[in-house]
Amino acid sequence: MKNILVKIIDFIVRDFEVTSEIKISILDVVILIVILLLTSFVLRKTKKVAVKRLKEDNKNKFDTIFSFASWFFYVIIFLVTLQSVGVNVTAILAASAALLIGVGLALQTFFQDIISGIFIIFDETVHVGDVIEINNKVGRVIEIKLRTTRIVTTEHKVLVVPNHLYLTNSLYNWTQNGTITRESITVGVAYGSDVELVKKLLIEAAMSHPKVFQHPAPTVLFTDFGDSALQFKLIFTLNDSLWVSIPQSEIRFIIERLFRENGIEIPFPQRDIHIRTNNIVK
Repeated sequence: MKNILVKIIDFIVRDFEVTSEIKISILDVVILIVILLLTSFVLRKTKKVAVKRLKEDNKNKFDTIFSFASWFFYVIIFLVTLQSVGVNVTAILAASAALLIGVGLALQTFFQDIISGIFIIFDETVHVGDVIEINNKVGRVIEIKLRTTRIVTTEHKVLVVPNHLYLTNSLYNWTQNGTITRESITVGVAYGSDVELVKKLLIEAAMSHPKVFQHPAPTVLFTDFGDSALQFKLIFTLNDSLWVSIPQSEIRFIIERLFRENGIEIPFPQRDIHIRTNNIVK
């Protein structure tokens, strides 16, 4: 029995040669697994204690950053443990240098997304619930992760945006200052129209819509003397800019009806064509 136990111990501590410079034993593997399990336990406890001390708004931010930091700790502890048990970590890194370079190039965009995600979380440029516009796409943010941000567009489609796009493109946050936004509708009327009546009808159209705020009240700007029409802009306030196209359309229907009932003409572009003929005298 004693000889069997000695053989088992010898087998466990025996170094197996992976390469000429890298040797590892079963005991080393067991130690490595135990250390990683302990690390996982400590990280979970640390996270649990830290989350209790955080405000509700900061919990999601901490969870995202902590997940990324955990992987970093695992890699460091993995390498340190191998070096401590006698495994030549330098030889492992040297042997996998070409592979690491290839992986690094392949993961370049991935790490750009990670870093951008950290900036977004700490800088608070975007929050869950914000309506944003990026790359001519408009949607409401429903989730911010370390690598990507998910938004729901006006077509009820989920758009997954890599976070690095926030650093390389202009981002419009429609609700950075709150969910209330000022929207507008542009309309042209024929020359000779009663402009005061036009202003009155435009305000009436906006005020009659249930989603338009009464305070601040809608306003009308006389913006320009166009080629074929007098240009007006109706400005009003809404509480949900993501679906602004729907109330805008409904207000346009009301404007068209009010203009028709009051004899206000919405002109179409017109051009005068002059035909010049040359009389040839023989």
